[in-house]
Amino acid sequence: MVEIFRSIVENFDWRYVVMWLIGGVLIYLAIKKDMEPTLLLPLGFGTIMVNLPLSGAIGPEGALTTLFNAGIANELFPLILFIGIGAMIDFGPVLANPKLMIFGAAAQFGIFLTFCLASIFFDIPDAASIGIIGAADGPTAIVVAQQLNSTYVGAIMVAAYSYMALVPIIQPPVIKALTTKKERLIRMPYKGKEISKTTRILFPIIITVIAGLVAPSSVALVGFLMFGNLIRECGVLDSLSETAQKVLANLVTIFLGITIATKMNAEEFLQPATLLILGLGLFAFIFDTAGGVLFAKFLNLFLKEKINPMIGAAGISAFPMSGRVVHKMGLKEDPQNFLLMHSIGVNVSGQIASVIAGGLILSFFG
Repeated sequence: MVEIFRSIVENFDWRYVVMWLIGGVLIYLAIKKDMEPTLLLPLGFGTIMVNLPLSGAIGPEGALTTLFNAGIANELFPLILFIGIGAMIDFGPVLANPKLMIFGAAAQFGIFLTFCLASIFFDIPDAASIGIIGAADGPTAIVVAQQLNSTYVGAIMVAAYSYMALVPIIQPPVIKALTTKKERLIRMPYKGKEISKTTRILFPIIITVIAGLVAPSSVALVGFLMFGNLIRECGVLDSLSETAQKVLANLVTIFLGITIATKMNAEEFLQPATLLILGLGLFAFIFDTAGGVLFAKFLNLFLKEKINPMIGAAGISAFPMSGRVVHKMGLKEDPQNFLLMHSIGVNVSGQIASVIAGGLILSFFG
């Protein structure tokens, strides 16, 4: 017993305490604030696990290291998660109003702006990986960072998923700063139309083919997402669709969260570069939000039927949180202004756009 205590004391590092506090904050946000609990709770608990002296959870024989090598080092967990996300997505609002897709593209502006800024401080592969944080798409950020062999995979993963969870806190102030009261009150009646089953089935297939031709490196990312959607829309795999949406997505998210924690050890994480990456990630997130809003305001200069510029902010990939945030902001300004279908349509467009953006980055710098 004395030997064990002595060993713990000899291997103790004050930085462990800092990481325990970080893990505690993540757990607090998950439980008390209900911010992405399926992700932040395992991430926070895993952070504590890997920052214990002589922790058996990491190292060559550690369970978390084994999971990391089996599911993240080869991008398997993020890609499987995309099947579940695809099965959750209803592309009906986009198919009913295809012009919403341009907002998804416009909201990726921050990715490339941040890449340019990050390239001042980091090598190109690291800068490109940091830029993708702005999409608020954790699985894509993991795949890009892993394939580009970034030195800062852990910080990038944590930043991407943290900002996904913080959408309700970060986006509203940005949206309000860029819009007027009059603009936020613009009503957009939903003129949805019935989308045929054939169209719904063909859409994921066509998107995969187009994305594969434009950005071949995005085939796995887009393909798994669209495969999940095809399971949903085909009409003959309802039980598999339900499993993908609930059991598969939740299970992989738990494994993903606790496994990402292997990169949250104090020695790797508590570095000046990590703080800079978190700052650049926030910069990317804010400018992605701003890009969508400003693009909508620009279009309003030429449109007779005005667009509520708030829906442009939903063009980031944080589905469906961002769409719901915009909808709630619309209701707060005017209880009769229902923006949900428009904002969700833009949100699912952002999901596609962020995956394609990740594929383009891999094509350019992979």
